[in-house]
Amino acid sequence: MACRLIGNWSARLRFKKPSQAALVLLALLCLTFGTAAHSGTLTVLSQSRWVDVANILDGDTFKTTRGERVRLLGINTPEVAHEASPAQTMGNAASKALADLIAGQTVRLDFDTQRKDDYGRTLAQVYLRNGTWVNGEMVRSGMAHVYTFTPNLHWAEQLIQLEASARQEKLGIWRTERFSMLEANKVKAEHLGQFRVIHGQVNQPSRNGFSFKLGRLNISIPRKYRSYFRTPPDVKSGDSVVVHGVVRASSSGLYVALHSPFDMEKISP
Repeated sequence: MACRLIGNWSARLRFKKPSQAALVLLALLCLTFGTAAHSGTLTVLSQSRWVDVANILDGDTFKTTRGERVRLLGINTPEVAHEASPAQTMGNAASKALADLIAGQTVRLDFDTQRKDDYGRTLAQVYLRNGTWVNGEMVRSGMAHVYTFTPNLHWAEQLIQLEASARQEKLGIWRTERFSMLEANKVKAEHLGQFRVIHGQVNQPSRNGFSFKLGRLNISIPRKYRSYFRTPPDVKSGDSVVVHGVVRASSSGLYVALHSPFDMEKISP
């Protein structure tokens, strides 16, 4: 951008002395690089910034010394106690894990397409000065599960891989009944409203490919999210898959809606 600006100005302006042109070019360079230096980095000026951590609010949210609330993008942790609501299983442990990583630290925020959520919180991938990827570390250690926020999907594939490894090793939340993988034929009304990772065998795939069943559990991709799928999921009856989502109910029974391609893992054909 700076080069285009300099080129345009040097072409349009006629200077009486070469020194005048040099001074203008120098001023433009100082403005460009000076702004970048003030922001902390030049190469990711529009994509990242540094903040100081003040308070840990829970396992996926913290507050900066300037009062900004930051939500770790792409992951979700068990809730800590809020007013009349008790802490969820491992909620306090997840909060402590985040505190152990970033309390009192200066951290870098990297951004995806959407920078704020509906609550006004800043959505970010968080990094320590030594390069540790905080969001990834929370998932890798089993203190968080992946929770995709469309359209922010840039880091989703890496997070899913880390989660699959933590699930396999039964780390953290994955060794608890509340968060361990649930078989589709065991999904019941008591699971309504819960975000679950569910395994099952595909049956009754629709002709357009945007819905199928895992046992009696309906799996669908709402129209508003289909644009995030390049093609409908490549599944057929008998395929073994894992889906991620909130268990809900409709007139046709219990269902899970997929919001991105990363909400489904195909285990075997």
